[in-house]
Amino acid sequence: MTEQRGSEQQGGFPRRDAEGRVRTLGDLLGVCLAGLVIGVLALVLFEWAFASFGAGDFGHTNGWLAVILPAWLFWDDFRAWDFGAARVAAALAAVAVAVLVGLLVAGLAAGFAPLLSGALGAVAFTVAYAVVWFPGVRWLARRTG
Repeated sequence: MTEQRGSEQQGGFPRRDAEGRVRTLGDLLGVCLAGLVIGVLALVLFEWAFASFGAGDFGHTNGWLAVILPAWLFWDDFRAWDFGAARVAAALAAVAVAVLVGLLVAGLAAGFAPLLSGALGAVAFTVAYAVVWFPGVRWLARRTG
């Protein structure tokens, strides 16, 4: 059972406020990067299993699939904000920047296997999204009331 004191929820990670929003950028990045590691490890495990059965060559799965768990956290944090223009504008700006940065990094790593280049793109996407979303939604929410 979660006990509430003031405007913060106690227990759990990432730490959240009373509305369910992630409290710090460090928490958001930490959980997202942990989710990326889990996603990449799952992809490597599946790649290894399929390659050992002769169902394909190792490393040809799209590494962008590793972004599933961070995207889930981003969606959860998006839903925690009150409906309004601030959260939509911040999310659209964060997605635009994150896709651009992720594709740029994946393109620079295009000489590597798709698993690695996609995973690098997913890392860049995740960090860019978090860095734009977290301060952006707070700034816009203060500005719009």
